Amino acid sequence: MQRNNMNLYHLYGLIFFFINLNVFGQNSISQEDKIYNAVDVFAAHPSAKALQNLKNTEADFWKNPKPKTKDELLAIVVLNCNKAYYENQFGQTENAISSYEKAWQIYQKHKLSNYDIIEFCLKPLGNLYTVLGDYDSAENTIKQYFFIVNTAKNYPEGQKQKFAAILNLSNVYQGSGKISLAIELLENTLKTEQLSNSQKGILLNNLGNNYLLSSTGNLIRPEIHQNATKAFELAVKYLKDEKNQTETVSNSYQNLAVLNRQRENFETANSYLKKSEELLLKTKTQQPRKLAKLYYEKALLLFDERKFDESSKQISVVFKILLPNYNSKNILPEQSQLYTETVLVDALDLQAEILKIKQPKKALKAFDLSFYIEDLLMNSLIYENSKILMQLRSRNRTEKCILIYNELFKKEGKTHYLEEAFELAERTKSGILQRYRSNIKSASAEEKQLLHELQNLNNAILKEQQKGDSADISKINQFIKKENELMISLKKIQLKNLDYLPEKSDLKALFSKLEDDKAMMVYYFMGFDNQYYFTLQNNTIQLNLLNTTHVSIPKIVQFVDYFNSPDAITNDIAGYQKCGKDVFNILKLPNNSVYQNLIIVPDGILNFLPFEALITQESKTTNFAKMHYLLNDFKIAYNLSANIYLSSKPVSRLEKTVLGVFPVFEGTPFELSYSKKELEAIRSNFNGKYLENSDASYQNFKNNAAAYSILHLSTHASSGDIETPASIKFYDQEILYSELYNLHINPDLVVLSACETGIGKLYKAEGAMSVARGFQFAGAQNLLFSLWKVNDYTTSVFMTDFYKNIKNNGSFFEANTKAKLDYLNDKAISNVKKSPYYWSSFVYYGSISSEEKSGNYIYYAISFLILIGLFLGFNPYRKWKIFTKFSKKRNTKK
Repeated sequence: MQRNNMNLYHLYGLIFFFINLNVFGQNSISQEDKIYNAVDVFAAHPSAKALQNLKNTEADFWKNPKPKTKDELLAIVVLNCNKAYYENQFGQTENAISSYEKAWQIYQKHKLSNYDIIEFCLKPLGNLYTVLGDYDSAENTIKQYFFIVNTAKNYPEGQKQKFAAILNLSNVYQGSGKISLAIELLENTLKTEQLSNSQKGILLNNLGNNYLLSSTGNLIRPEIHQNATKAFELAVKYLKDEKNQTETVSNSYQNLAVLNRQRENFETANSYLKKSEELLLKTKTQQPRKLAKLYYEKALLLFDERKFDESSKQISVVFKILLPNYNSKNILPEQSQLYTETVLVDALDLQAEILKIKQPKKALKAFDLSFYIEDLLMNSLIYENSKILMQLRSRNRTEKCILIYNELFKKEGKTHYLEEAFELAERTKSGILQRYRSNIKSASAEEKQLLHELQNLNNAILKEQQKGDSADISKINQFIKKENELMISLKKIQLKNLDYLPEKSDLKALFSKLEDDKAMMVYYFMGFDNQYYFTLQNNTIQLNLLNTTHVSIPKIVQFVDYFNSPDAITNDIAGYQKCGKDVFNILKLPNNSVYQNLIIVPDGILNFLPFEALITQESKTTNFAKMHYLLNDFKIAYNLSANIYLSSKPVSRLEKTVLGVFPVFEGTPFELSYSKKELEAIRSNFNGKYLENSDASYQNFKNNAAAYSILHLSTHASSGDIETPASIKFYDQEILYSELYNLHINPDLVVLSACETGIGKLYKAEGAMSVARGFQFAGAQNLLFSLWKVNDYTTSVFMTDFYKNIKNNGSFFEANTKAKLDYLNDKAISNVKKSPYYWSSFVYYGSISSEEKSGNYIYYAISFLILIGLFLGFNPYRKWKIFTKFSKKRNTKK
């Protein structure tokens, strides 16, 4: 029972109260006593039925209209913490999180005290967030209680809670892929802090885990193996004689088993698993999840030994532990039995690996169940980063499914296998961005406001953290505290509609749009073991593997590296041509097609590759204008996914007006001298508002953005790095890409005439966390942005041609291609400046549909009105009849 010692006195008083109740025949007790009594009864005999009684007690309390005292509210906090503890024991992880969140909310809101809220609420809550992959919420929660311990005077067991914060934060870093941070934190703590043997053992076990994860691929480097082994063995040494550390020792043995399994020391691995099992079965409080994890490790070992039937039996044990109604005869559990549990995902994936050998279709069903659980997990996440990491988890599984579908297609020749493979690939293509766009349209005003506030707080935290040693920790904690409150409120709203269903691709509509656009689509999926590409054209879909030799990815990287500096290409023209042709061949791009319009959906590092600059045919020429670029064969547009292409819109406004942002930064080291020329060229072609110098502030941009069809920003931008987010510079301030999310704009086009606006931290599937992404989140569907540092002069020349082409009624898509060709054919530009470095930086993402000419609209509208007028003028009776019929139709549509 999770109550402080002071509550023991309350318990004695409660017993005495009941004695008096029986003696004197009293028949009423206080609300507070009712709650504690219910908690005591539940803690003595926890069960599903008792849990429901506890919920009923709480519901009755809130129904009572009487004002709530602090003592009563504290009793409700205690009730929810106990309820959460046992909900977790019963495998109801999400319910447990909800109960802990409620307890923490009440405790904060009413400024309660006299309860160890860290030990009984915040620590387990942070751990549960970590288990479910909600790493942002976990990190925020841990930092909150670490701050409480550090700032509170004489906090009970403060050193113990500091240790817990360090340990749990390392778990968060480990789970979210920040392995180096986790190792640094653990090594520093072991070196600098006064720790007990028990604490040393726990940290060493965690450190060994992180050493393991720091290796790439299946091969573990000898030094990593040595460090990990030493850490695990020391952990066992420190912990084996410590009370209440049996589970941690068991976990260390499991980790040693993993280490030896990966090095194919199967006998040694099995001996460690036996030791782990013996210890775990001796513990008084056997947690189902930990037992299930152990048997999963046994199944994994048997799988690696190629003992597939025995491995499958161990997986059945996992299912029986976690799913009480599981029937082993069916091999796979029913979807209705599943819930948010990552061990279940791991077990299902392993079962699929076994099944795919002889029963590939059943393997696909197993993988599908894993996807289903991850969809449930996604519903519980609020923060973008945690959602992206969750989406990445399914990437490896997606690749395996695509391979199975491809094999089934080769065997049976049924096209629906390719369609299913495409659908799976599409699940992980900018899924977070797509879902946000879809949901924001239907979100309530309250939800939109909470999202807005949450994003603002997240940005405020990032900006304060970037100050490094001068950051105000107290301010950060206040932001985190408020952010956590908003997150819980937002989750309550969103959980009412558990609607995480990845948007399905309407292939019929996709083919129709491609046909209308006279285009073909080349769609890439860069997996871990293989790289795939789909080709969609003429109502057919094809799936092929790329040439995945050990040189393929390095060759693509080599080509991208040619654009790191202006001299890289000009100093090695022959090398550039050869590399460009090699990459063209690797990516299996078409040499010719019925259509001249090419839609490319890139993936992974291909997001940073300028396809237009690829070489289709090598030559000995050093004249850049005469080289054989893919640009000469196709007009190219990019898209983040097939669904985004399908929903992208053509120009919607008849008159194009421009909001131009030109900070120029005159007289500063940031001055963009040719930005003025760019401004004048655009202003001479388009009406609009042009914000120059100090007028080009972020606030002015926000205030005016909604009123113009084209937003043009000529400024500085940065792609950031691992720690620093991408950003764009206005005259008065630098704006992080995520600060743009709250703009909620709907322009026809956004032009980011700045450096690296399409570059940022790259996630496979979701793409780059770039300035362009910020505008895409804000609602922009058609964008022109850069992939590297652009030259001020050549950019102004390119932009001048680009806008001239738009002025001549060209689509944005065509204007981009033509501007590049015009640039290459411009005799006033030197050969050196015609290097692809200067003209291929800007890429267009969005619709390629041509706009309908405004004159046609007016002509048809006037003609139609004249016909109606003539018709009605000659037939008054029919005029009345048509009018009444039209009125009825309008009424039925309301």
